[in-house]
Amino acid sequence: MMPISVWRRMLASVMCASMLTLVVAASSPQEAQQWVSLEPDVPSHNPVTSSWVRGVRPSPDLPMTLTVALRIDEDRRADLERTFFAVSAPANERYGAHLNRDEVTALLAVPEERVAAIAEHFKAAGAEEILPAPNRDMLTVSLSVAAAETALRTTIHTFSHKDRPDLQILRASHSYALPETIAKDVDMVGDLLQFPRLQVPLTSNLTGSGNWPNACSDSGCKGLVTPAVLTQRYKLPSKESTVAGSTNSMAVAEFQFQYFKDKDLSKFGKACHVDAVVDRVIGGNKPEAGIEAELDIEYIKAVAKSVPLTVVYNGDYSLLRWANQISSMSNPPYVHSVSYGNDEAQQTGANYMYTCNTAFLKAGVRGISILFASGDQGVCGREGCGFLKVRFKPDFPAASPYITAVGGTDFLGSSVGEETTWSGSGGGFSNTFEIPSYQQHAVAAYKSSPDAKLPPQAWWNNTGRGYPDVSALGGTKTPYCIASEGSFQGVAGTSASSPVVAGIFARLNGLRLAAGKSPMGFLNPFIYANPSAFQDVTTGKNGGGFRPKLGFNAVKGWDPATGWGTPDYEKLAKVVMEAVGSPKAKNDVSIVV
Repeated sequence: MMPISVWRRMLASVMCASMLTLVVAASSPQEAQQWVSLEPDVPSHNPVTSSWVRGVRPSPDLPMTLTVALRIDEDRRADLERTFFAVSAPANERYGAHLNRDEVTALLAVPEERVAAIAEHFKAAGAEEILPAPNRDMLTVSLSVAAAETALRTTIHTFSHKDRPDLQILRASHSYALPETIAKDVDMVGDLLQFPRLQVPLTSNLTGSGNWPNACSDSGCKGLVTPAVLTQRYKLPSKESTVAGSTNSMAVAEFQFQYFKDKDLSKFGKACHVDAVVDRVIGGNKPEAGIEAELDIEYIKAVAKSVPLTVVYNGDYSLLRWANQISSMSNPPYVHSVSYGNDEAQQTGANYMYTCNTAFLKAGVRGISILFASGDQGVCGREGCGFLKVRFKPDFPAASPYITAVGGTDFLGSSVGEETTWSGSGGGFSNTFEIPSYQQHAVAAYKSSPDAKLPPQAWWNNTGRGYPDVSALGGTKTPYCIASEGSFQGVAGTSASSPVVAGIFARLNGLRLAAGKSPMGFLNPFIYANPSAFQDVTTGKNGGGFRPKLGFNAVKGWDPATGWGTPDYEKLAKVVMEAVGSPKAKNDVSIVV
């Protein structure tokens, strides 16, 4: 974990750079003041290196939406972080004493005058709608392009992707600024300078090599991972007991036109004996088949059939917008699986990652578990490790100390049994965040293990947060069988691993709810306190499969290839039940176990 003092120094240096860039204007009363450039560490669009091509200026009347992240006072954010770890650590007397949305708002205590002053600036520029988040730390501003250019002293252009010319977004073509009087109270304006990386397509249309019975009725699933394989390997009870009126819940996040077809979900459910039903959609859906979305839905339901599922959809890959969505809910789902990410180096700007981490902290204090896929390019990430000068590229948000990162494995043999590291499983050590206290001993033990055979120190950051935390099947040797576009096919990636682990923890939440307890919330302190509840993976390496010298070795115990290994539901359930005592549920509460 990067201590708040380190973040404070980092952001202070960014703010100092901002203060050196003052724009003086006096063409109107509103502008008769100094303006301060925000996010000066974020480079403007570079046509040579960017995957996005700048197009024409849009119509001045074209609508756009901005997410404005307001400053939270340092002492308040420190209180948020302390509360986050207190309610998340099983050994802490405050474990499980989560806050509700209003209590988070009170803890942050963002002054209403601060919100009003910033809102008034955008209103004066011509904004049509300004919606403060319930926690008062973000504003969603709907305005025209012309109003945005006036409010932020910038120029908006359309940008299209080199690989998808039909995909267009609005972004600033150079830096942006705010009046000095309010600039100090704004951390950033999200998705104005940041360009989304299109999700790397999942490896699909794969054939299966598994030597086990096909429990699905369609021959297309032969040799592939199916719900029955997961049930056997992760020791899941074959039946789930429910009582009417369940309070348990889980969700998957979808971006970039990843929709789902009910017909595909029904086809999968009928063939593989899973009730793959979406109970709620936030953000809309279209009857189009997205392999990513349908994988997430089909396999989180494969392991947690009776837990109500919500799909949270955003057209752009905007972590801030997604985080604002779930934070604004009065009763958000307890567990969220997100199969999207990027390299830390591609998350341009310290303020961006800082603001995302604040959102993760807010989720944790409310008892929300967030799990991210660790990535599918091994230690090299989407940018690659380089050739003349090698440097590993950690993933974000997977390397954030405030979420649970899920890596990928393959079966070691051709039958259901021991697992090995999938070479493409993302993992390593953050270049941005320090080692959090909950994993200090685990990381130190790994580095001291002679079996680790650590790569040259110049290639990675020895003081960074290690990830992933846990893993599940996801490799290309034994892909998952999904129904998409009316047929069955094999797909692979940690995008499969994350919803599986999320579904297992959703079922564990059911045990706590059955005992009248709160959900588990941020999972890592529990995970690192109970390593024996996972099936250790001790072979393989996550170098990406192309350059054998790269990557980290899996060893006994935690490692930056597979974390603590893969879930053992029987052992996890035992640990959860020991923590809550007798699992007697109230008659009026529905529980999924």
